[in-house]
Amino acid sequence: MHALLDALLTRDPLQRARLSQALWAMLLMSAGIVAMHYFVWIGAAPARGVAAWTLLAVGGMAGAYALIRSGWSRRLADPSMTVLQMGYAVTCGAWAYALVGAGRGGVFPVVMVILMFGMFIATPRQMVGVSLYAVSVFGATMALMAWLQPQVYAPAIELGHFLMVATMMPAVSILAARLARMRQRARTQRAELTAALARIRELATRDELTGLINRRHLQELMEQEHQRCIRSGHTFCIAVLEIDDFDRQAAGLGDHGRDELLHGVAVEGQRYVRVADVLAYWGGQRMVLLMSDTRAPLARAGLDRLRERVAASRVVPRAEGLRVTLSAGLAEHHAGETVVQTLARAEACLAEGAVERGAGASSAPAVAA
Repeated sequence: MHALLDALLTRDPLQRARLSQALWAMLLMSAGIVAMHYFVWIGAAPARGVAAWTLLAVGGMAGAYALIRSGWSRRLADPSMTVLQMGYAVTCGAWAYALVGAGRGGVFPVVMVILMFGMFIATPRQMVGVSLYAVSVFGATMALMAWLQPQVYAPAIELGHFLMVATMMPAVSILAARLARMRQRARTQRAELTAALARIRELATRDELTGLINRRHLQELMEQEHQRCIRSGHTFCIAVLEIDDFDRQAAGLGDHGRDELLHGVAVEGQRYVRVADVLAYWGGQRMVLLMSDTRAPLARAGLDRLRERVAASRVVPRAEGLRVTLSAGLAEHHAGETVVQTLARAEACLAEGAVERGAGASSAPAVAA
């Protein structure tokens, strides 16, 4: 069944929608064909005329489906060929009106179904165009048949039919315009909801001040990395970074010094981490760097480069002479241990490095064995 649907509608979602529309139009036309042959059966319509009408009706709709299915219609302004299909169906309806004589009243519901079907797809301007075309074509057909066969198409009756068509078509256009506004409102609401959900996800996973991944989300990512390493046999490293002399540096920057310093280090640090790595705000003056699929020697080199770049950067633009350094503790994950244990070793290494640093000069990152 899936193979048949793929053959008929392709796997492209947009093409499937267009082709589904074309198949529905063919189904509606098929219902009209059945009705036309009923009129032939009861002697109300000529068999040859209806046979020719059937060939053109089926051929036109099948041709539209083939043009869409082949992809040729993509070069058109309306790749779904909605207006062309509706116009063709209206033309067939007018021809059917001229063929069925006394049964011509049955054509109107079919035409209305065609227009109602188009309301859910076409734009208001397109519906106005199709409606005006329908009024013109049916008006011309009614006038011609009233002149050629006045005994069947009585002029007074045809005038009534024309007034009915001229009233119905604008009403359909108005309904189409209202429906289009409802669709536009629904699209706007969906876009706003999507943006709101994205904002909620952003707030749930990122620290608002630094813009980095927050602690909770990093814990989830570290656990995911742990599970991936169990499956693959690879390893990863965790580094805990701390801003040296944070309180003194922040106090020298004034009231918002802590926020400015944290934000500046986060921005600069994020610039120098690999795409595959994750830098997160851990709390206080600490950040944590998760380095996936990395051994300790390579991780240490990357960590040294990160610290050097931050130290050489102008972290707080208004503080020209400020030089910010980072201390770091690095641990490579060992098979059999938990993420918490690896993180604890990295924090222990940071503490040991802080003791060695003494008076405040930034030391090389301590690495756990």
